[in-house]
Amino acid sequence: MMAAVQVGADLPSLLAKTMATSKTSSTFENNKNNTFYTETSIWPSSISYRQLAYDSSITLNTTTTAWMFGDNNTDSYYQEADEHCHDIDIVSNTSYGNITCESPIEYAVPLYGYCMPFLLIITMLSNSLIVVILSRKKMATPTNSVLMAMAICDMLTIIFPAPGLWYMYTFGNHYKPLYPPWLCLTYNIFHEILPTICHTASIWLTLALAIQRYIYVCHAPMARTWCTMPRVKRCTLYITLVSILHQSSRFFDRTYLPLNIIWNGEPVEVCTFDYSDWVQYVGVDLYFTIYFLFRVLFVHLIPCILLVTFNILLFAAMRKAQERRKLLFKENRKRECKKLRETNCTTLMLIVVVTAFLVVEIPLAVVTAMHIVVSLKKFTMDYSVINVLIIFTNFFVVVSYPLNFGIYCGMSRQFRECFKEIFLGRITVNKDQMSKYSIVNGPRTCTATNETVL
Repeated sequence: MMAAVQVGADLPSLLAKTMATSKTSSTFENNKNNTFYTETSIWPSSISYRQLAYDSSITLNTTTTAWMFGDNNTDSYYQEADEHCHDIDIVSNTSYGNITCESPIEYAVPLYGYCMPFLLIITMLSNSLIVVILSRKKMATPTNSVLMAMAICDMLTIIFPAPGLWYMYTFGNHYKPLYPPWLCLTYNIFHEILPTICHTASIWLTLALAIQRYIYVCHAPMARTWCTMPRVKRCTLYITLVSILHQSSRFFDRTYLPLNIIWNGEPVEVCTFDYSDWVQYVGVDLYFTIYFLFRVLFVHLIPCILLVTFNILLFAAMRKAQERRKLLFKENRKRECKKLRETNCTTLMLIVVVTAFLVVEIPLAVVTAMHIVVSLKKFTMDYSVINVLIIFTNFFVVVSYPLNFGIYCGMSRQFRECFKEIFLGRITVNKDQMSKYSIVNGPRTCTATNETVL
């Protein structure tokens, strides 16, 4: 006997999305294994969970939506459909796109519709300032190059889905069915695939930043070889390409088709989807299992674990440097003492940047991992709670994007001075007294990397 599946108020309509065409329905009919799997719609990392339930015994009651699981229908869960969630054409028994059925609207509308536009404006302003400042010639260092790439990726993560969020949630069109098919494809690309690419790149760039700083602080001789500008630029390019590559199949794993229905008493053309032939040949279960396990391991869990590890190592190294600085101060070696203090301040700033990143990424990683594990092991899960958690974790990920600008302004004197020079047209301090320190790597040296090597 299969355990009953606890679902949220909008799950029946989400389940129906998988029976988009007669071809997909035949896939359900031919699958006798009663396997349970879930697809994740991702923005910036996972915006909602759409159930994929492969079961020949699933039946639909058009008055009270009821889904029957297990052999002989021994286990069942009944849930009344949301009055605003209409995504099934009763005549053809085919589902079509309706955003209301994908997320808890009572949370999605205020967060995505009303708060997100302000966050978009703030993020664009703050991250654009970061890019302008760090792209200055005198700010050109390997670490600043990574910080600039992170700012661009974070900004694109929120820019790509913005038009769709505004139209659906801000202007209140979420209850309307999506059409025509090309618009459904475009919405999926800009709302799910492109933000996922950018956010994945941002995660890996943050990890690269932590590794780079660890090399500077704990393995200084290696920095001359591994932390040069050409290597950092190549690393950034590779991260971007791999981020695109790991999402490349999502551009071609489904086909959107037109469907004529009666909506609000009028005939309209909406769009439904079917999985591509190659996905059905490979197996939908196998395809999504590989895809989501890769994301859970290499995009969420492993990077977060490594970032926590490097943060601890950097903090320990900073504490040792503080002890060494006390000894230098007692020996009246003021120049070396000052150099070490600046380096410690730089390391502390990066620790703060990575910590702010982890505060919002770890909950998202935990929710995603829990979701995949529960799906694969067929445990009970309340998806109404999970979808609410995902909306809030996504929202706070976006809230964290403008924070880096405040961290740089608060902890880097050269960043502040460069900002004043660009936007105020003058420098408040004498040019000769301007800080010789890079934003994150202490005093410049004559090394090939133009970075601090300790």
